[in-house]
Amino acid sequence: MAEAERIIGTPDIPETAGDEPEQSGPDSEKTAAAEQDGQQAEAGAEGATAADGATAAEGAAADKGKRKIAVLFAVAVVAYAFDLISKMIVVAKLEHHEPIELVGDWLRLSAIRNAGAAFGFGEAFTIIFTCIAAAVIVVIARLARKLYSLPWAIALGLLLGGALGNLTDRLFRAPGVFEGAVVDFIAPKGFAVFNLADSAIVCGGILIVLLSFRGLDPDGTVHKD
Repeated sequence: MAEAERIIGTPDIPETAGDEPEQSGPDSEKTAAAEQDGQQAEAGAEGATAADGATAAEGAAADKGKRKIAVLFAVAVVAYAFDLISKMIVVAKLEHHEPIELVGDWLRLSAIRNAGAAFGFGEAFTIIFTCIAAAVIVVIARLARKLYSLPWAIALGLLLGGALGNLTDRLFRAPGVFEGAVVDFIAPKGFAVFNLADSAIVCGGILIVLLSFRGLDPDGTVHKD
């Protein structure tokens, strides 16, 4: 019997499922392609998510910048309107009349025409001061595109409104364009006569100095020297 089995031989035993060789062919190629497509789809989804996040952040920053620009121009309009209305009233009711005493001799309303800079300085350089005021307005308008700080928006708004107020006088009041005299009427004792535009400019300048000392930039960032 043993001799017969030796002659005939032992039949082949099929390999177990775990030992089956790796199949190759169209099916395996399709599986690999599907896996690759899945990985590409996941990568694309992650990229789209990152792009959407970046777009949302940029949109939020743009909205924030627009709000600060709106604050700047709102402050400028208010400051300009107060200055313009006050000068119209002074010219109509106070010019060529006796000064009005508000606090005795310490504070009076007295209408004068000032051809110089703020507080009556530099009357011989009217045209130069007019050009400087126009340049300040242009610089503020350009700076507004990078404005993300509320305090800076208020400060620049005060500067813009004050500069526009005095520039309006220099362009449209006598003796002529670019040489017009500014209407001043607030007269503290022992100090130069000024107007609301001058006050807005000074307040805006003081606020800018304080913000600079604190290290706050117009774009909202804070730096420390």
